[in-house]
Amino acid sequence: MNRIIQQISILLVPVLMAVTFHELAHGWVAYKLGDPTAKDAGRLTLNPIKHLDVLGTIVFFVTRMIGWAKPVPVNPFNFKNPKRDMAWVAVAGPAMNILLAAGFTLLLKILLAIPISRSSFLISLLMPLAMMFKAGIIINVGLAIFNIIPIPPLDGSKILEGLLPVEAALQYAKLERYGFIILILLIFTHVVDYVIFPIIRVITSLFLTFVM
Repeated sequence: MNRIIQQISILLVPVLMAVTFHELAHGWVAYKLGDPTAKDAGRLTLNPIKHLDVLGTIVFFVTRMIGWAKPVPVNPFNFKNPKRDMAWVAVAGPAMNILLAAGFTLLLKILLAIPISRSSFLISLLMPLAMMFKAGIIINVGLAIFNIIPIPPLDGSKILEGLLPVEAALQYAKLERYGFIILILLIFTHVVDYVIFPIIRVITSLFLTFVM
């Protein structure tokens, strides 16, 4: 039980930051491009409760790499160029997570550079912080990579729609009704484990190389 509590305490802040800033980035870019839907829904906020999805949060704590939040509401008809602007809104979330991963990397590097003695107090204080910062790197990289999978409703599907010709994009968008089912199947049949997790580990290792 103590180990579970310790794991939750280490993951809690990185998970809340990852999902909150991810969804806030979507809503903020949408607002800047002319759509106030997220703002009117109260989603331009740093309050994580507004963004958390119960199942997606559980998946975060189980996998320690991937998960999801409640999608920010966006009305593409408020955009000047709906197809292009939706793609920019979609890119914003994963881009924010990569920035957060970079931030956690910098914090970890600074922390590890602090000269400490053999004081058990300092070690007991700094070690959990180091583990939390490392978790922040992994979770944010995981959320970014997971979300660029081109399966609706993930961000990658909106990015792909923005790149496809109009007719092809309309046909592709029809997959959205089956997207969540496909996503759950990919997770629970461990396809994600063999395809996505190795990519996450490679990119995470690149960030951690900067720390060493």
